[in-house]
Amino acid sequence: MAQEPSATGDITTQSNRMIRFLKVVEALGNALPHPVTLFALFAVGVVVLSGIMGWFDVSVVDPRPLGAKGRADNGLIEVVSLLNADGFRKIVLNLVTNFTSFVPLGTVLVALLGVGVAERSGLLTAIIRSIVLNASPKTVTVAIVFAGIISNTASEMGYVVLIPLAAIVYMSLGRHPLAGLAAAFAGVSGGYSANLLLGTVDPLLAGITEEAARLIDPDYAVDASANWFFMIGSTFLITLVASFVSLKIVEPSLGPYDPSKAELSEDDSKRLEPLNAQESKALKAAGLAALLLVIGVALLVVPEGAVLRNPETGLVKGSPFLKGIVALIFVFFLVPGVVYGRLTGTMRSDRDVIDAMAHAMSTLGLYIVLVFFAAQFVKYFAWTNLGAVTAVTGATFLQNIGLTGPMLFMFFILICGFINLMLGSASAQWAVTAPIFVPMLMLIGYSPEVIQAAYRIGDSSTNIITPMMSYFGLIMAFAARYVPKAGIGTLIAMMLPYSVAFLVLWSSFFFVWVFLLGLPVGPSTPTYYTPG
Repeated sequence: MAQEPSATGDITTQSNRMIRFLKVVEALGNALPHPVTLFALFAVGVVVLSGIMGWFDVSVVDPRPLGAKGRADNGLIEVVSLLNADGFRKIVLNLVTNFTSFVPLGTVLVALLGVGVAERSGLLTAIIRSIVLNASPKTVTVAIVFAGIISNTASEMGYVVLIPLAAIVYMSLGRHPLAGLAAAFAGVSGGYSANLLLGTVDPLLAGITEEAARLIDPDYAVDASANWFFMIGSTFLITLVASFVSLKIVEPSLGPYDPSKAELSEDDSKRLEPLNAQESKALKAAGLAALLLVIGVALLVVPEGAVLRNPETGLVKGSPFLKGIVALIFVFFLVPGVVYGRLTGTMRSDRDVIDAMAHAMSTLGLYIVLVFFAAQFVKYFAWTNLGAVTAVTGATFLQNIGLTGPMLFMFFILICGFINLMLGSASAQWAVTAPIFVPMLMLIGYSPEVIQAAYRIGDSSTNIITPMMSYFGLIMAFAARYVPKAGIGTLIAMMLPYSVAFLVLWSSFFFVWVFLLGLPVGPSTPTYYTPG
């Protein structure tokens, strides 16, 4: 019997310092309060800080031109105190509307209604299994990474379905199962912001970005499709990069695998079962339904004077198509989901569809609580003008040191990646950082959509090496089935090459896409912003 190789090989030796650093980061992250508590503390902190800064009459010169909406007559942005009777009344009177008017809340709820039906019917699982199980041994790594990226349209699907499936597929091919697990994890989590389709995270982040942008421009709107073009391009980049790292770095470092060490259950073997005739037929029908929907939407958008074009300008920019993309996401997942469910028997009546929607809503309990406190924090930040004052001060500092060119985004991406190590939730992290960075970089001249795209690179690239990521423990459990002694260091060392490659190559791709080629990151989205 061959001697069992080290589960991490040379990677562990080369990554000891990084692992120690990440363990320190983990300890710091564990010391932080729960994100909900964090937002509650931030909201209280903003009120207290506004009282102190208001007492000292803190203000900055408004950089927006004379006559711009929201610009005061005296040309100053002054801190407004909430630590007084007027502030207290405003907090009490607007507590509910702060929550209900928070842009990401409604958009995510509506999108998830459709995604929930597609997931509950089994359609999304069938798509993942079809992509992976039909791939040849030579292309299985590429198929796994690509399937991982696509699975992000319904967040937990990739973690729960694809990652364990990839491990058992690799093992069935006589390859190291952790190599398959790593490739899937890289696609699902590292490629979190790359996709061919729009999912629930897109309206969520766009809503937060819009709230932050309105600290400077009260009428600014950010569509859910804000980063769609860049996401599509990133899908192919991440597929290629993650596949190369898997085949040339991670898998060779793991060496041969001894199958006798695996501790598998009956469910693991069932993962290798191909789609039956009924499921295959239903998948084709669902695909046809999706195609017909695409054709229908195209007829409503492409022709001149089409219903979903901007009725005033006749353009796609500012059209109901872009502004109402969440409604289209809802329909695009709902209809194929129902078709698949009817043909497989998982959706026998309208009650099953309703139950699927209700189940999707039931998974959002924590998110809704988080949004309540995040909405208060963002509103207080706007009311007090602390967001605008911080943005102007930060933008002035960057201009004074001459850091206003495209290289600024390299530092921004690294900062986002570092913060993500301690605050693993994409929505929580962006809700904290967007009110600071979006207005600041807007004042330097960059659009919120480009800023959001850069943030998503930093956030996604370090998802796979932070123990603070919500699914990190689940991935550890999957890895332990094949290498019982696998620990946090094992997984981090194995995923570190992906993280480094993503940060370097994805950031470079961003610079080429945005600044060298001048391509928009989304439909009708500008690269630059002019205050006022």
